Amino acid sequence: MKKWNLLDQASTPDGKAISLLEQDGGYLIRVNRAELMSTRQHSSEELLARLACEPVKARPRPRVLIGGLGFGFTLRAALAVLGPDATVVVAEILPAVIAWNRNPAYPFAADAMTDPRVIVRKQDVAEAIGASRRVFDAIALDVDNGPNPLTTDDNFQLYDSTGLQRARAALRPGGCLALWSAAPDPAFERLMAGAGFTVRVEHCRSNGKSGRRHTIFVGHPRP
Repeated sequence: MKKWNLLDQASTPDGKAISLLEQDGGYLIRVNRAELMSTRQHSSEELLARLACEPVKARPRPRVLIGGLGFGFTLRAALAVLGPDATVVVAEILPAVIAWNRNPAYPFAADAMTDPRVIVRKQDVAEAIGASRRVFDAIALDVDNGPNPLTTDDNFQLYDSTGLQRARAALRPGGCLALWSAAPDPAFERLMAGAGFTVRVEHCRSNGKSGRRHTIFVGHPRP
C-alpha cells in the first residue's frame, strides 16, 4: 500500500498534532495518529446537512450554523438544499483547517467558501452558540468525533446538558439541531431528550452503502 504524504501540520488548542495527508488523490486529516476525517468517506456529513436544513429551507431567510468545516462536505450539502436568501455561518476553531479549505490547490471547499450566502468564522462553535439566542433556524454540528471528542477536550461542552440547552436557546421556534457522531450513543440520546428535544436517530454508512456506520442525532425543541 502506498504511504500517505504529509502536506501540512499544525497544533490544536490543547497541543495535539493535526496533519493533512494525501494519497492517490485522497486526503486525510489525522489528530496525533488517529484518523479524524477523509475525503473518501463523507456520505454521513452530507446527510447531516440535509437532515438539518430540509425542515427549515422553506422559511424566509433561513439562518444555519455549521460547527466544524472539515473538508467542506457538510457546507456544500447545506448550500445545495438552501435557497438564495439563506445564510450559512461556519464556525471552525482551527485556523489550519480554514487555510486548507481556502487553498485552491486542494479540492476541498474553496468555491463554497466564496458563496455569498456563507460566513466563515475562526471561532469555537460553543462560543457561537452561547452568544446566540433565537438566532438560527438550524444548527448542524460536525465537530470532532461527536459526543466523545478526539481533537479538542473542550468539545465536551457542546454535548453535555448545559451545552444542549444552550443550543436549544440558540434556535428559533421550530428549529432543528443535528449532531454527527462516529458511533451510536444511547446515553447521549437520553441526555438530548432531557435537554428539551424530541429526538430521532439516523444511521448512515460513511461511503454510500459501504464504510463505517455513523450516527446522526436530530432534535427539535419541544414547546
